[in-house]
Amino acid sequence: MKKILTSITKVRFQDCDPFNHLNNSKYIDYFINAREDQLLENYNLDIFRMADQESISWVVSASQICYLRPAFTMESILIDSQLIAYTSKSLMVELRMWDEKQSKLKSMLWTNFVHYNLRTQKPMDHSAELSKLFGDILLPVEQTTFEDRRNYLKQSNIR
Repeated sequence: MKKILTSITKVRFQDCDPFNHLNNSKYIDYFINAREDQLLENYNLDIFRMADQESISWVVSASQICYLRPAFTMESILIDSQLIAYTSKSLMVELRMWDEKQSKLKSMLWTNFVHYNLRTQKPMDHSAELSKLFGDILLPVEQTTFEDRRNYLKQSNIR
């Protein structure tokens, strides 16, 4: 089972600032949209079906983002993502935005998602099935803080 998921998309004109750079606030939209598609395509995990039929989902409890290089209007970008940590109630996902050749890192996002019951409006434990999936796809990173990870990726510019 793949642990690093990838997808390619284009930066759209309406998401850019007057300098033809992707607007800062839109980076998160691109990251989250890519992750949703990647989960469905790679793990058959349909978070919208789960919300609609089971009344369970995940909510963002915290995000940290760094901008390293601009993404330009109509540029093809590659977004990769991986689960770097999880608990019985939460997930920590790292997402990275690259140029299409995956040679220049443009941005990185760490997002913490809390598993949430939409009926009770409270956090909930992951099911045994989800916990097994998360154990199978977990790919931790060596750095334990966002700043250390950002510095590591800036210096090494590795995947």
